[in-house]
Amino acid sequence: MSPCLLCDATNDDVFLTCNYPLTSRSNGALCQCGGARDAHASVALGDYFSTAIVNHWDSAQHSSEYPTDAFGELQFAGASKRHSYFLRLSWDTPPSMVYTLMTAHWGLPAPNLVVSVVGGEGRTKVKTWVREVLRQGLVKASQSTGAWILTAGMREGVGRCVGEAVRDHATAASSISLSKVVALGIAPWGLVHNRQQLVNPQVVQTLTYCSGSIDIPVLCMLVSGKASMLERVDLSLKNSMPWLVLAGSGGLADFLSDVLDNLSTAQVVQSSSEGDGEASPSVDLKDRVAERVKKHFPSEAESEKLVERALSIYQNRDFITIYHGEHEAPNDFDTVLLKALVGASKQRVSVDQSPYNEELKLAVTWNRVDIAKSELFNGDIHWRYEDLEDPMTDALINDKPQFVRLFTENGLNILDYLTYRRLESLYRSVADGTVLFQLLQRRLVERLGTAATVPTPNPQDKVASENVLSGPGSEISLFEVAGVLELLMGDVCQPFYYDALGLEQISSKRRALRVFLTFLSRCLYPWASLFIWAVLQNRSDMATFFWEMAGESVLSALSGCKMLRELSKLEGETETKLSMKELAQRFENLAHDVFSSCYRSNESRSFTLLIRKSPVWGGTTCLQMGTGADARLFFSHDGVQSLLSQIWWGDMERNTEVWKLLLTFFCPVLCYTNLISFSIESMFLCVDSLIMCHCIPHSRRPPKRPFIVSRWRQFWFAPVTSFLGNVLMFFLFLLLFAYVLLVDFKPPPPSGPAITEYVLYFWVFTIVCEEIRETFFLGTMTLRQRIRVYIQDVWNKCDLIAVTLFIIGVICRMFKWSHGFGREVLCVDYMVFTLRLIHIFAIHKQLGPKIIIVGKMMKDIFFFLFFLGVWLMAYGVANQALLYSYDPSLDRIFRRVFYRPYLHIFGQIPVEEMDENVTLIENGEEPCRVLYSNWLVVILLVVYLLVTNILLINLLIAMFSNTFSEVQANSDIYWKFQRYNLIVQYHSRPSLAPPFIILSHINLFIKRNIRKVPSIKIHHFGQYLNRILISVIKSLPNAHQMQSGMFKTKNAAHLKCLQRLLNAFPLMAANNS
Repeated sequence: MSPCLLCDATNDDVFLTCNYPLTSRSNGALCQCGGARDAHASVALGDYFSTAIVNHWDSAQHSSEYPTDAFGELQFAGASKRHSYFLRLSWDTPPSMVYTLMTAHWGLPAPNLVVSVVGGEGRTKVKTWVREVLRQGLVKASQSTGAWILTAGMREGVGRCVGEAVRDHATAASSISLSKVVALGIAPWGLVHNRQQLVNPQVVQTLTYCSGSIDIPVLCMLVSGKASMLERVDLSLKNSMPWLVLAGSGGLADFLSDVLDNLSTAQVVQSSSEGDGEASPSVDLKDRVAERVKKHFPSEAESEKLVERALSIYQNRDFITIYHGEHEAPNDFDTVLLKALVGASKQRVSVDQSPYNEELKLAVTWNRVDIAKSELFNGDIHWRYEDLEDPMTDALINDKPQFVRLFTENGLNILDYLTYRRLESLYRSVADGTVLFQLLQRRLVERLGTAATVPTPNPQDKVASENVLSGPGSEISLFEVAGVLELLMGDVCQPFYYDALGLEQISSKRRALRVFLTFLSRCLYPWASLFIWAVLQNRSDMATFFWEMAGESVLSALSGCKMLRELSKLEGETETKLSMKELAQRFENLAHDVFSSCYRSNESRSFTLLIRKSPVWGGTTCLQMGTGADARLFFSHDGVQSLLSQIWWGDMERNTEVWKLLLTFFCPVLCYTNLISFSIESMFLCVDSLIMCHCIPHSRRPPKRPFIVSRWRQFWFAPVTSFLGNVLMFFLFLLLFAYVLLVDFKPPPPSGPAITEYVLYFWVFTIVCEEIRETFFLGTMTLRQRIRVYIQDVWNKCDLIAVTLFIIGVICRMFKWSHGFGREVLCVDYMVFTLRLIHIFAIHKQLGPKIIIVGKMMKDIFFFLFFLGVWLMAYGVANQALLYSYDPSLDRIFRRVFYRPYLHIFGQIPVEEMDENVTLIENGEEPCRVLYSNWLVVILLVVYLLVTNILLINLLIAMFSNTFSEVQANSDIYWKFQRYNLIVQYHSRPSLAPPFIILSHINLFIKRNIRKVPSIKIHHFGQYLNRILISVIKSLPNAHQMQSGMFKTKNAAHLKCLQRLLNAFPLMAANNS
């Protein structure tokens, strides 16, 4: 800081007043401090020192401290409307106290760098290119890097140019911009115009701030300058202060650039006359420097001192960077600043042997990975893990994936870095106001026991963090993260991080809230955890990088798609919602593309990829996650459909005609003939995929069954056979139901019910048993998860309604007083059961998309009915009031207000309503009509028919056409996705259909609870392929037949697969032989 030029200078809590005696030795009307005589206080004007003679003024001895009286805010004329802070400072004020004042009291953001602009004083005209460097280079670099600019604070020279550049930037910048340019002017108090207006003698303030060390990189920028500044440059270089010199700006800057550029090859020899070990320049170098001093400063009298200063500066030339701004573009000025700092750091020797930490932090802050690669990670520096730990955290929090990639490639071990505690700190850094932050806060409040005061997650209901916690996010743990992931992922996978919290054996959520404990161990799957963290914050580039590193690319991409689509439903901001949907679609495309490559490379392994359960993602599979993510594009892939078709047809050929299945269904003996061909190719594909991933233990031996039993199971256990049986039996059920309602519906007991009705009751009972089995006894999920999954399915809701109505109807028909109501309920229930047929046709390639179209059109109808209801009420009420002045019958009012206007749409217009019918009125059947309003009723009818029949009906047709076009264009994708759900349903069903399914239930009960035989379908499709493997093993030739050549095959791939199968399962092969 420059020393003060007046006799009174202020500290941040005191100001100094000169008390030097003004005697005859004083220079006229001026004090030796430089101030005027009239500006001194009375203590200095009096001769209190008598005959004492003082030859030199000393600030510490001849000044007094008083509380500061010049501070506050001011507004510069012609500048922006924002006020600026000011404060008088003493030249010896500790910088740490000033820094604390600016950041804590003034609220200035902490700087990443301080650039001190030096030189360019006086009224010397600043060159045009220098102005552009300051405007386009320095100011923009300060905005992007968060640097402070220090100037002399004068309204002339370079200080004025910097001020104008900052003013123009503040005017052009948005009012909500977060990156403001901070410029500080440090001007001598004596040069401030009208400075007395800044002094408030009535108000003084004593501020106390904690002092401490400031660890911020500083760079001095020299623009022009006088020869007297050589001493300042020399002293700062001896303290290892980096300098950036603008060559061509004139003055001292041109002199230094000339010396450093043209004398860089000069030699420095060791002086024999000095014993201090310092290097002294050669005579030749000294002469050359002297020539340049005379060239640039011809009028300077003390040229010898300038030469000595220049030689001293030359010895520390490694701390100086020359910038030829006249020939370089100012756009990359931040690069110049960072390179200057890095170049100076290479000359320092730090105590901890890490002189580049600050420069690395600056590179991360400025997001200049190119500079970091070229200057810091070029192989010359050995980076330790401790050096990269904090920058890695900074890069993660501030969304800089390029630096994350750079650090992981240069010595940072992610296994050592990411612990569960650090993962919690990353979630605590989530920006407030985001959906993720709100969800975490609500989970935290739930854990703290105040969940009743927080509403259900709703994007429209923003809950301020200060109302939830005293410190936003300070207590967030992995328990809250696991709760958010459970909300987003649903029941697709098991809960995350329960093993780290010690809750894997706790099924009660209420109990888990009390006993959870966070471990400090390493994260088991660091890349996947970081991928989840990035996806939840909708960080596209960061999430993509972590997806590349996480492994299990297909499943990870589908998981990201699932989370983003669920988050988009909770997001209220339209722009953010759109970006989430776009990123979700991007991950679905990635999953599709990666699986395409796998399918082209190895078909069998790609099948295993779809059915493999991942421990990283909670034991789920790609098919399950794709279903939860609504990944229609992924399911439309030929590889996925090939596996589904293989599972759908079982061991039968895929091109088997339906009539053959029907014929075999009614005549089961035909399954032992050649009417239906059983494919061996599909078996080998599944076997090959299972061998690759060792899905089946080698020690498990399949049960040996005779040909009659095995062929019977091959036909009846195929999902297509189960589907066909259920369709046929469901049609018979509807025929029986219709027969009971129309022909054989007897009176209440004891006269009824009839035998056919009892058969109908038993049939519905078996249907209910199957629904209970699917809900409570299928899969590995908890009871709450199973119920939630069951309720989410639309057709399960339809089944639930049908069964409930049937029970109500049966109960009511048993009593005489409610017999008629019970029959009405059963009639409605028959409609619900009949609508259930729609789901059966989802497997059809042409009818399946049409079902989706009908479902979407139902949503369009609700919008249409809303507009129609408005017009119905408007016209109906007006029509009733105009025709009838008084009508006490509410039934007639309701029919005329709603029902008759609705019939008008379809052309049923009773014209007699507008004319008087005396007969009906006299008989009391109709109230008296108002005759004088008939003309207005006709006009309203015309308008009503115009709006409803033309406008609204055509609007509905247009909506239907748009829906049809949208679905029809992607009908194949929609059908393939819907087909998967149907295959899953019938894959898990028993082979017999209701009512004979009760036999399968009894068989399952005996096998599971008495014989303790595990299910082969419990693990979705993975265990399904065990049965295929068993059948293949039984049909394999033994080793002797393979070696002797007795087994013949035309397909070389079959032979290769057989050999691999024999090697993988020697026990099975030996048993078969």
